[in-house]
Amino acid sequence: RDLRMSRGLGDVYKRQRWLWTGDREEKQYMVKWIRVAAGMVFLAAFLWGCSPGQADEQTAEEQQQAVAGLEGRDVQRVTQTASPEPEGTGIAVNPSGAVLSERIPVPSGFQRTDAGEGSFQDYIRSYPLKPDGSPVMLYDGSEKGNQTAHAAVFALPVFDSDLQQCADSLMRMYGEYLWAHGAGDEIAFHLTNGFLMDYPSWREGNRLSVDGNQVSWVKKASYDDSYETFLLYMKYVMMYAGTLSLDNECTAIDISRIKAGDMFIKGGSPGHCVMVADVAVNGDGDICFLLAQGYMPAQDFHILNNPLHMDDPWYYASEFSYPLKTPEYVFQEGSLKRWYLSDFL
Repeated sequence: RDLRMSRGLGDVYKRQRWLWTGDREEKQYMVKWIRVAAGMVFLAAFLWGCSPGQADEQTAEEQQQAVAGLEGRDVQRVTQTASPEPEGTGIAVNPSGAVLSERIPVPSGFQRTDAGEGSFQDYIRSYPLKPDGSPVMLYDGSEKGNQTAHAAVFALPVFDSDLQQCADSLMRMYGEYLWAHGAGDEIAFHLTNGFLMDYPSWREGNRLSVDGNQVSWVKKASYDDSYETFLLYMKYVMMYAGTLSLDNECTAIDISRIKAGDMFIKGGSPGHCVMVADVAVNGDGDICFLLAQGYMPAQDFHILNNPLHMDDPWYYASEFSYPLKTPEYVFQEGSLKRWYLSDFL
């Protein structure tokens, strides 16, 4: 198989995970020496007459770049501009809440937007959560290193391989919703090379034939619309699709139109995306929303905290500006988008 097609240059990291994550002990060792080196740079700058403020700014950026490089993340420097005062005032999470709408209440004065029965918004609000305080787990059964980024964890199973990362988690939620609501005919995702991999063809027994960057259907099995067949289909989607292909399926929207299922996305190598999981509005028409993500390595799908106010996970349109900083990624202007099959959500 041609890996250039399978994930699009940067997305090959799923098959070469060491290049991005490395050995955990080796990473800790390298970070330790990076910090020591940063201290030496600061001391040298001070002795040569550089102001402490300048030295701090320089070494902090160098250290951020180095550590982020070890973790395989895109680093985007946030320009320091004036921004509105944080609006969050603290949310009393309901530890006994079994689903999103019960676990995380809306801010004072807000109400959740109407969600028709059977809609995607209704589906994700009612999707089971793991018990309050649950850690985000990786696909291999270990705990994710950063346990400060999430407010809640969805009970969405993760495949036992390093597949279900960021775009994959969104695609799985879309697919699970459509399959569960008898809309399997609508399930279709473009692969990185542009090939449309639709579920109806898969359940008819067709399977992928891959020759370099060329993909075609080959009949190999009989008709099967079982859940197991659907899950196998999603695994193959995750193998050959990613942020590049998902981004190409989307159109940019304004925040005033935001709804559940929309996303902030940067298609790239590796790129990232987060899903709008819930939306609420107050009497003045002000909007707030919750964000959810999967990440790399493959891990639990989880509701994100808001770095502006860690005791309130809601993101407020009134304090919204680009670049949008989430706990583990920064999104630039134009990144708010809607999936091409959103009419079915």
